[in-house]
Amino acid sequence: MRMLPHIARRATHKRAAARTLRANATEAERKLWHCLRDKRLMGVRFRRQQPIGPYVADFYCSIAKLIVEVDGGQHADPAAAERDGERTRWLEQRGYSVVRFWNSDLSDSDYVIGAIVHALGGRLPAQMK
Repeated sequence: MRMLPHIARRATHKRAAARTLRANATEAERKLWHCLRDKRLMGVRFRRQQPIGPYVADFYCSIAKLIVEVDGGQHADPAAAERDGERTRWLEQRGYSVVRFWNSDLSDSDYVIGAIVHALGGRLPAQMK
């Protein structure tokens, strides 16, 4: 099945944006990716900078429909916080679960990994637990 031209252009744009975000990852994102890549966490696959609808998720586990976001200081701005809330509502309405961390949270990677494991635990199929 072929995509409509305007949808194909939008999809191509999202993939290019995701590629750029992967190339320009923050130190916190690189640190978390080191823990999540290659099925290192609970044997589940995560993707980074995954396009989902009109958004690009920092990290995404498809089997659990779990999105992990790592936010920098720009997200503390009230307007950005409102956009983040709208984004989270949009994703949750479609069955995704969103877990957010501040860049500074990655200084305690045990806390972050523990929170992700907890979030995954409730969303994985029974045979994977």
